[in-house]
Amino acid sequence: MVNKRMYAILDIETTGGKYNEEGITEIAIYKFDGHKIVDQFSSLINPEKPIQPFVVNLTGINNEMLRHAPKFYEVAKRIIEITDGCIMVAHNALFDNRILTTEFDRLGYPFEKETLCTVELAKKLIPDMPSYSLGKLVRSLGIPLSDRHRAQGDAKATVALFKMLLAKDTSKEIITETLRKDPKREMAPKLLDIIENAPSETGVYYMHNEAGNIIYIGKSRNIRKRLMQHFTNDNRKSKKIQREVKAVTFEKTGNEMIALLKEFEEIKQNRPLFNRSLRHPVFTHQLTSFVDENGYINLKIEKADGRKKAISTFSNYQQAKSALFRITEENQLCQKLTGLYETKKQCFNYSINECYGACVNKEPAAEYNNRVQAFLEQHANENQNLLIIDRGRDVEERSVILIENGKFKGYGFYNLNYQINNPEILKSIINPMQDSRDVRHIIQNYLRKNKVLKTINLSVNKVN
Repeated sequence: MVNKRMYAILDIETTGGKYNEEGITEIAIYKFDGHKIVDQFSSLINPEKPIQPFVVNLTGINNEMLRHAPKFYEVAKRIIEITDGCIMVAHNALFDNRILTTEFDRLGYPFEKETLCTVELAKKLIPDMPSYSLGKLVRSLGIPLSDRHRAQGDAKATVALFKMLLAKDTSKEIITETLRKDPKREMAPKLLDIIENAPSETGVYYMHNEAGNIIYIGKSRNIRKRLMQHFTNDNRKSKKIQREVKAVTFEKTGNEMIALLKEFEEIKQNRPLFNRSLRHPVFTHQLTSFVDENGYINLKIEKADGRKKAISTFSNYQQAKSALFRITEENQLCQKLTGLYETKKQCFNYSINECYGACVNKEPAAEYNNRVQAFLEQHANENQNLLIIDRGRDVEERSVILIENGKFKGYGFYNLNYQINNPEILKSIINPMQDSRDVRHIIQNYLRKNKVLKTINLSVNKVN
């Protein structure tokens, strides 16, 4: 009796987000014997992390829908049962297989399947189609598709597509040729060796080619995990890196801020072949001020311009707007004069008694300007002369970053056993680094988003 091949045809929806950090939000699996569906499983899944807004718009799945859904570990056994002894089939199988193996890796279970990709098969068996995206391809072939971008609808359409492809591949040669193992399990030995020797710690890593030249510089909170992403990603840049990399060296930094600063400076110095992203500006928007015709100091978000003095810089417009809302609220400023409420009349806050009326000249300019000036002075003094103390490269070490007269001077490390509290001694252990607007933005942006162990304001020797 001939052993019949079984297929697990599936589709997965995810939260979106950073590569290898996505979570599954929905899964549908149809067990297919080559003729008919013999078993099926589908479920929403609580990914234990928020869904990216663009994914909510695409799939219609939102965080509220998943609140009471089972977590992945609660459905893992059923997924193992239904896929047991099956070849895994998906439209863009590399993606679905990566997501699934990553989830099982987190549980410590080796989920290894041979896979077939219906995109690759369709290109070989039905060439010259205008598009091979699932929606357009099945429409061209007259296959019904309901609930696009939902796991059940997409998986059901993939079953019908795969059935059609099986019928076209009469000799079954193409199907056999296209079978592939999970690429992560088939990583080249040189890449496995590199990963084996990499630390799971924060720092900067340097990829070298055969000649020893640096071809890529990166930073990560987990160097080994980041290298795994480089070596399993299948985009064009990653594949080139995988071919050319011969060795990886690294430098631990203990915390991400020093890693960011070192990465930025060393990419500028070395200009590695595969580091194109940091050749663009680090910040896109800035906060500036001007005095209007009525004598009021206005705050304004502008596109980054090196010729103008910036109060603060931001990675994007949304970040700038969020910060300005906070500044406006904390300092009781007028939304019209901070550019957050466009109107020729009074601002909204004035109508609910939360603005003193600078927008309609009711509040004297001098009084209003005092609050703006207080914010500007406080902000300027905060980052003028500063020591930033954070974690070091091991438990007995601390790192220190020095800012003097508003300029970044460098960083250093010191041993906790020496109990160094004197700012002058801390300043003496600094390794000098170049200052620039970009570097100051990196520091400012990091402090906005992250907590450090402590900061020492040298202007007043005040510890936060």
